[in-house]
Amino acid sequence: MNIILLHLRVFLCIGGCKKFTKYELSKEELTELFNSPVYYAEWMVRPLWKLPIVIGPISHSGVRVTLCDGSMWLIHKVPKNGTVVTSATYMLDRWSDFNGEKTVSDLVNSGGKSYNLIFNCHVASIKMMVQ
Repeated sequence: MNIILLHLRVFLCIGGCKKFTKYELSKEELTELFNSPVYYAEWMVRPLWKLPIVIGPISHSGVRVTLCDGSMWLIHKVPKNGTVVTSATYMLDRWSDFNGEKTVSDLVNSGGKSYNLIFNCHVASIKMMVQ
């Protein structure tokens, strides 16, 4: 007997929500993005540089979030810019439920501004997930 698992995501947004349809956002759209409620969040890890596999802390991590409109964004910490937000359209599925109780700005702020050996992408993404 074959078992089919259907994963259905339903986003209930009272009062509607802003639809982010492009990746280059104006200042106003970026402000709206930062104030958007987070409905799902997932910790993500990828190989560092051009390495073929993840080797413990020799990797890069961040948090992928889904907003009310279903758009996905990666919040991660980088050396020159601190914690940033980028589109996460082509990443894989696996979710943690935040029920819209956090905003993109909450996660960016918990990620911090400075990047160094101790307060790197791993620490930032863990802080985002456990806040």
